[in-house]
Amino acid sequence: MKKEITIRCANTGQSHRVPLGCNLEEVYELLDLHLPHGATSAKVNHKVEGLHFTLFMDKDIEFLDITNSSGLRTYTRSLFFVLYKALRDLFPGTRLRIDTPVSNGYYCRLLSENDVTPEVVEQLKRQMQKIIDDDLPFHRITCPTEEAIRRFKEDGLDSKVKLLQSLGSLYTTYYTLGDTADYFYGSLLIRTSQLYLFDLIPYGDGLLLRIPDPANPDRLRPLTKQTKMFEVFREQHRRNEILTVTTVGDLNYACANGHTNDLIHISEALQEKKISAIADTITSRPDVKVVLIAGPSSSGKTTFAKRLAVQLAVCGIRPMAISTDDYFVDRVRTPRDEKGEYDFEHIEAMDIELLTSQLNALIAGEEVEPPRYDFLTGKSVPSGRKLKLQENDILILEGIHALNPRLTEGVDDRHKFRIYASALTTLLLDDHNYIPTTDNRLLRRIVRDHKYRARSAQETIAQWPSVRRGEERWIFPFQENADVMVNTALLFELAALREQALPLLEEVPENAEEYSEAYRLRKFLSYVKPIPILGLPPTSLLREFLGGSSFIY
Repeated sequence: MKKEITIRCANTGQSHRVPLGCNLEEVYELLDLHLPHGATSAKVNHKVEGLHFTLFMDKDIEFLDITNSSGLRTYTRSLFFVLYKALRDLFPGTRLRIDTPVSNGYYCRLLSENDVTPEVVEQLKRQMQKIIDDDLPFHRITCPTEEAIRRFKEDGLDSKVKLLQSLGSLYTTYYTLGDTADYFYGSLLIRTSQLYLFDLIPYGDGLLLRIPDPANPDRLRPLTKQTKMFEVFREQHRRNEILTVTTVGDLNYACANGHTNDLIHISEALQEKKISAIADTITSRPDVKVVLIAGPSSSGKTTFAKRLAVQLAVCGIRPMAISTDDYFVDRVRTPRDEKGEYDFEHIEAMDIELLTSQLNALIAGEEVEPPRYDFLTGKSVPSGRKLKLQENDILILEGIHALNPRLTEGVDDRHKFRIYASALTTLLLDDHNYIPTTDNRLLRRIVRDHKYRARSAQETIAQWPSVRRGEERWIFPFQENADVMVNTALLFELAALREQALPLLEEVPENAEEYSEAYRLRKFLSYVKPIPILGLPPTSLLREFLGGSSFIY
């Protein structure tokens, strides 16, 4: 009699008996599940696994598709592999770098002496479609790490070699597609035919890989114009290349060879130089009276604003800070979300009329009394504080809506200077594995929330989807309105965050829904070798999260 195990399937809401030793793909077929766009992966006891995963014990299972962020990552990684194989088939020896998430796609560079022409992009697209039509299997291979390193050396994948060498793992799992091998730090699909939708178009001096929209999976994500954002990424990548630290393997190698302090000093100096240049630009525009700073959660806006204030003072400008939090309308006037709860992130939660009138009065040289919002009573009350701008004074206004035209539409544009600040991670895991900027910010927030707000990593992770929805609605659509964009990420920061973040992530219990994300972040951080944070200056932007800042918050 064939042995069976029991699985509890979240998709059916029932328990099922299945054969011992079957994989997730077979279970999906046995249960006759029909997710509209197929299953890409599954949560097994709250860990995301590929459909290759074999079951030998009773498990809880939830099959995922591309409407789920983890499912979409599996789909996207598989597309990356197909692109790499297509390049290897057509242009052997050309190096692929999956560089930057931008314009709702992924900017990729082909590192060769030849230009990336529209004809080249079209050839690659056709070859990708052929690979998909051929229904090739993604084979998962586990072997001694030295064997994987030898294979990647033969294929010229130096960034993967350096990464694996820096980890010291006894065994490594990689994938093959036909005669092509690649390494990814997450699961892939079972077969190429599961990739039902993609596009490849010229972009900058490279190409843009487009993927389905998880909100509407039958369509591609809409193209968005992100010219300024793209240039910030490119500038940072050029700096990384000058420092010869473009991947986590490079970072691990540099730190292991005694260059940690050099990386810290250079990264901090580059960031300070950028802030100083912004202060010089503002100073050169005498009509500017209001500096507006916006950015997503945990982007370091507060420390950036304080460091900018220091540089403005060096230029002979006296900065005066105004908090947008004090311009909330009374709670009874606050809009409500679809659940009927107060939506404090809504633009209408701000008293735009009062803010506009006071900004214009200050610009005209008049004295005003800004309000103070009493969060206990939910009412705006007089602050008792008097403000008046002198000739060399300038206002600094920081908040999520700072770049939204509606917030200051009544203020003449010539008096405003707009800044978008975000942690735009430019370090890659290796040439084919990018690091999401959202992961960088989430790790910052986990550390900060625990240190200063007594929140667990589980609580922070649970709240993160709501935070992201607010960013998508109120911050990202207006980022290109900025006069200047600032990357607040530091080249070494993942290594600095690691030691404080990992223990917090390990506290998330396995039976919690947030365990899946905590486990993914733990696995990701395991690639990064830790560095001591004693060498960070007290003015470092990272001190806002790690502690030890000389600024008062």
